[in-house]
Amino acid sequence: MLAVYPSFAEDIYVSGVTKITMRTGAGVENKIIDILTTGDKLELLEYKRDWSLVKTDQGKTGWVLSRFLTQEVPDLYIVENLKKDNEDLILKLGTVEAENKVLAEKNKTFDEIKEKYDKLKQESAEFLKLEADYNKIREQFAAKKEQIEMLEKNLDKEQKLWFLTGAGVFVFGLLLGLVTRKKKRNSLL
Repeated sequence: MLAVYPSFAEDIYVSGVTKITMRTGAGVENKIIDILTTGDKLELLEYKRDWSLVKTDQGKTGWVLSRFLTQEVPDLYIVENLKKDNEDLILKLGTVEAENKVLAEKNKTFDEIKEKYDKLKQESAEFLKLEADYNKIREQFAAKKEQIEMLEKNLDKEQKLWFLTGAGVFVFGLLLGLVTRKKKRNSLL
């Protein structure tokens, strides 16, 4: 039933009955020092065929009948542990659900921010394109302005040249007219 060596201290449990006695020595003639119930956890200090020396969680040491001990964790103890684990999990579930609500709100906010970011990114790309077009047009404008200034200078020079040419032609024509007129007068006489 119990394959335990006396040199090893290990956990064992009270099983099979609801209550057993812990005594000062190995035998029913010894004084009862505690009453143990099914599921109590004990530390096995020494094993003998009929009686075993055990230690309780409270630190009491005494002898109990070996046939009421088992290495298997009693179902009652397992159930209690499972209930405790279940309560812990329910508390954790509440915490996780609260965190989930917070994260859902943050996720919603994040989605809104991402949407605004994508819009801004698209608009900034359009802005950058417009800025590049603006710079290109500005360069073209500067080049055209230089060309216009150069043409205006040339036009001023050409106008002066034409003016001077016209004035020269007029003066030449006037002189030619005067010279030819004098000759006509002379020829009329």
